[in-house]
Amino acid sequence: MNKKELKKRAKNIKNIKKKKIENKVFMKLGAKLRAYLFTGILVTAPVAITFYLAYKFILWVDVFVNKILPPQYNFVNYMPMTIPGFGLIILIGFLMLVGMFAAGFLGRFFIRLGEWFVAKMPLVSSVYSLLKQIFETVFSSKTQAFKKVVMLEYPRKGIWILGLVSADLQGEIEEKLPDEMVNVFIPTTPNPTSGFLIFVPKKDVIEMDMSVEEAIKFIVSGGLVEPKDK
Repeated sequence: MNKKELKKRAKNIKNIKKKKIENKVFMKLGAKLRAYLFTGILVTAPVAITFYLAYKFILWVDVFVNKILPPQYNFVNYMPMTIPGFGLIILIGFLMLVGMFAAGFLGRFFIRLGEWFVAKMPLVSSVYSLLKQIFETVFSSKTQAFKKVVMLEYPRKGIWILGLVSADLQGEIEEKLPDEMVNVFIPTTPNPTSGFLIFVPKKDVIEMDMSVEEAIKFIVSGGLVEPKDK
């Protein structure tokens, strides 16, 4: 191999090394840009979706209120410009007036009368009583929907799952079972409003320090949002 061929070969090797270095640099740059992109999505997407859903809900309430209000009582018709959320303000004010009326003697009388009529309807009465119990449980300031978070082995030994304790077991079911039991609601991922109720011996559950809110976040995220250590 002559001197000219050696120089040519050395130049080719140098070019190959240079291309490899450039490819590594571009690959690193591309990986960083992808990481920045995904980070930006993770930061902005929850906020953007939350504001978008809130905006859509406000617009839906505005349209709903505008439809049910008579034209002469619709304040929007007398305003120079449309204000998003004005219908929501009217709805909140209306609900507060209903609450004030229901708290009085006359309001309680009409509520009892209406409940008596509903109780006489075969299918409607069961739906009404169920919805009433759910809303009273969720919105009542005197009671909590769930008392504490527990961990238990389910559906077999060696597999653990988070559950929410609603109350200690009472009544006929408690009398028929041998051990001291608790009501445990097992929520599903990613929708914690669905799930199933099981009766578990009190000695078989491990009480957790995390709050119910932290447990629900953990379940909804599929284990990605971990509760903070106490």
